[in-house]
Amino acid sequence: MHPALGIDHGDARIGIAATDPLGILAHPVETIHVRTTDPVERIAAIVAERDIRTLVLGLPLNLDGEEGPAAGKVRKFGEKLAKRLPELPLHFIDESLTTVSAAGKLRAAGRNAKKQKAVIDQAAAVEILELWLYESDGQEL
Repeated sequence: MHPALGIDHGDARIGIAATDPLGILAHPVETIHVRTTDPVERIAAIVAERDIRTLVLGLPLNLDGEEGPAAGKVRKFGEKLAKRLPELPLHFIDESLTTVSAAGKLRAAGRNAKKQKAVIDQAAAVEILELWLYESDGQEL
């Protein structure tokens, strides 16, 4: 189950984070720029490089908890990942407010979040993984 890869999907950038091999901590890995890199292939390469065992994809839900058009895009991206990496379990987790939380933590650390969008995407991926770790308590969902 570990290490796991957290994915914060966006139209322009995709933030990537990973857990340590024991699934105790999550840390930023990189930001994939969609216009210049095939995100599915880059994620497959990261999976191979880091011996990833689980994918965790943030799902943007509406404030009422329902899925909207943005969630549909993420689910389609998840289908592409599942087709490319069929051996890995793929979990979706509500990513509501993870970017807001990540930006707040960056500001608290003295970093200008607005000027560091790529860093925010990675930090949001860390938030997604931390939520998954907390909610799953390290167990399969």
